[in-house]
Amino acid sequence: KAGAGLEPPPVFTDSRMPKKEPVAEIFESVSDGLKQLYRSKIRPIEEAYKFGEFYSPYMNDSDFDAKPMVLLLGQYSVGKTSFIKYLLGRDFPGAHIGPEPTTDRFIAVMHGQEDKTTPGNALAVSANMPFRGLEMFGNGFLSKFQGAQLDSPLLHHVTLIDTPGVLSGEKQRIGRTYSFTEVCAWFASRADVILLLFDAHKLDISDEFKEAIEALKGHDDKIRVVLNKADAVDSQKLLRIYGALMWSLGKVIKTPECMRVYIGSFWDQPLRGSEWSRQLFEMEMRDLLTDLKNVPKNAAVRKVNELVKRVRLAKAHAYIVGHLKKEMPSYFGAQKAQAKLLANIEEHFLKVHRAHSLPVGDFPDVAKFRAVMEGHDLTKFPKLDTKAIAAMEHVLAHEIPKLMAQFPQEGTVSHSNSAVGSALTHVEAHVRSTTPPPQQIAYAPPPPQQQPPPPPPPQGSSEQVGSNPYGAAPPPAVAWSVSPEDKARYDEVFGTLAPAGGKASGQTARGATLPPLPSFRRSSPPPRGCEGAAVGAADP
Repeated sequence: KAGAGLEPPPVFTDSRMPKKEPVAEIFESVSDGLKQLYRSKIRPIEEAYKFGEFYSPYMNDSDFDAKPMVLLLGQYSVGKTSFIKYLLGRDFPGAHIGPEPTTDRFIAVMHGQEDKTTPGNALAVSANMPFRGLEMFGNGFLSKFQGAQLDSPLLHHVTLIDTPGVLSGEKQRIGRTYSFTEVCAWFASRADVILLLFDAHKLDISDEFKEAIEALKGHDDKIRVVLNKADAVDSQKLLRIYGALMWSLGKVIKTPECMRVYIGSFWDQPLRGSEWSRQLFEMEMRDLLTDLKNVPKNAAVRKVNELVKRVRLAKAHAYIVGHLKKEMPSYFGAQKAQAKLLANIEEHFLKVHRAHSLPVGDFPDVAKFRAVMEGHDLTKFPKLDTKAIAAMEHVLAHEIPKLMAQFPQEGTVSHSNSAVGSALTHVEAHVRSTTPPPQQIAYAPPPPQQQPPPPPPPQGSSEQVGSNPYGAAPPPAVAWSVSPEDKARYDEVFGTLAPAGGKASGQTARGATLPPLPSFRRSSPPPRGCEGAAVGAADP
């Protein structure tokens, strides 16, 4: 009480209170950590600002637990279904192969204990399948979607998505009860690798296929181009076809980097063509198989990359919606104000970019954002929650790096790589070359020229090659023009002339007195070592 003389209890400020140390969360794997981070700190913000209606649908636990996915796209009869059969080593339920447009639906080829097919509606509501987001396309698409399950070693590690061939003309837009490009974009956002298949006989990229490729924007790092059925043409035509394909891709995929193209013939028949062509196809097909083997190994890193990309988009979306909400009037004229805001949406994007220093690449497409926002009431969106934005930035800056540090072995262990390699042994046997691959052409210096060995010294002569001052081999032996007795006498006289190197100067030999040489013949060379003596004898 106030007058009782009692002192009030001490008040402890926050600075005096002991701080609790944050408890480190323990996760079983990278996927488990990403799952919990998204569920607790990312998805509430996405739901508050309706991120799923502007971008891809909200993610579930099955999206993080799903196996790596390989998406195959291409025009009809380019070999997509044959490519899957080539990888599996057998047919799969629901597969139809022919020169006409045979595959009329999306088929998810997955692992199962027995061969069976599952309708698309059942797959979309299955809790352990990563296809819950396909419900947004309605029954028009789900009736053209099915799952094919079979027991194959490769499907323990990846899921293959077979797609219907891209048609041309009005058949692509009117003949289908769903948006083909939007479905492709949904699968592309969840795929680890996207294979664009082309036929060596059909390089034309139709307008519909161009729209499907443009729907893959933002996933350029996943795209691999495959030039199939390349063994059906000769080497000269193949060179021209490759150049035409690169020219066509440059018109559609506008990236500064050159797109990687794998050349081969992906089916179970022997390769045709010359020896040079077969060696080229085998090396290219081995490179593609090596790329596919690395898909499970890089799955954890890819999931982290996709979540980081999604968080950055969600953060930019929250800033945009919060800015537009702030510009709306409090009471009257909301509809007119919203229409005016959407009409000048580019200016407001620029204001958000300058105010919060957001990268331009994190902003959505202007036309798409305006079209979706026209169906919503801006007054019903919440104001910008700065604490939620700070929590998202903390996830990017601290939580995800800490999670990757807990599991540094994920993405580097070669167990999954070897397991996929063992599942593709039948394919590797098909592309294993019987002859060594040709070596690359490179400059090699010419070998040093070896001098021929000098001939041995003449028999019966004590003179060696090393005694010749010029280093040359001695001349061939010739018969002496004097008798051995006369040669012995001349040698004695020649020795008195103090020869140097086996020779005497002309001045010394000029004063020497030599006996007559009756048997000297002009047609033969003088005796070796007697050049000076011959000169002296000939001089009168």
